[in-house]
Amino acid sequence: QLQAFGGGLVQAGGSLRLSCAASGRTFSSYAMGWFRQAPGKEREFVAAIKWSGGSTYYTDSVKGRFTISRNNAKNTVYLQMNSLKPEDTAVYYCAKALRGIQSTIRLPTTYHYWGQGTQVTVSS
Repeated sequence: QLQAFGGGLVQAGGSLRLSCAASGRTFSSYAMGWFRQAPGKEREFVAAIKWSGGSTYYTDSVKGRFTISRNNAKNTVYLQMNSLKPEDTAVYYCAKALRGIQSTIRLPTTYHYWGQGTQVTVSS
């Protein structure tokens, strides 16, 4: 099971840190990812991190503002979001891929488990 938390309401320019903890029986992972879905839009890739080695991947719109990190011992992945913009408003989901390849790490279909989502609202 994945549980995401840390969302909330913040003014433009503010920061939030999302956390995603894996509970229950934990499996070794290929990667953990964050996706988001705004009303009326498709779910989109935000960031991902390989569990082994820690390579990170970001969508262009968040590069330089968001940072994904992990704590292997706690089976937790974080998304530090700085300089938030109103267009970052969405429900944010964490996801876990048991296996995969780099070329598909940005695709939702790569991920096997999903958290319940946490709402992030950025006011202008």
